[in-house]
Amino acid sequence: MAAKRGTYVEDIMSTPLLTIRRDATLVEAAVKMRDNEVSALIVTTAPPSIITSTDVLDAVAEGKDTSELMVSDVMTESVETVPPDLRLEEAAAMMTNFGINHLPVVDDDFVGMISSTDITARLS
Repeated sequence: MAAKRGTYVEDIMSTPLLTIRRDATLVEAAVKMRDNEVSALIVTTAPPSIITSTDVLDAVAEGKDTSELMVSDVMTESVETVPPDLRLEEAAAMMTNFGINHLPVVDDDFVGMISSTDITARLS
């Protein structure tokens, strides 16, 4: 029996993957997220890191001077990644278990990003 379309990460992941450097400013990251209507960027580090709109919001809420902060000051390092052929249910379970909302999709290199919103929209 053939696999049902729409049940794998690659079927709904966002592409192209948007990245940012660890030495970029927090303002640059916020502008890039806003301009591209995304809530997370991959930080080009090894292993991969991520900065999310929640990281930016937390910095503001904590009263930090965001004009002075770099991406590296607020990013989450060494994030979980998933292959494109992972079933959506497994990706959803990972997000729940790790308490995260974004998973970079990797197939030899970064190929996309999947969010909890993407999964919820598809599975509902």
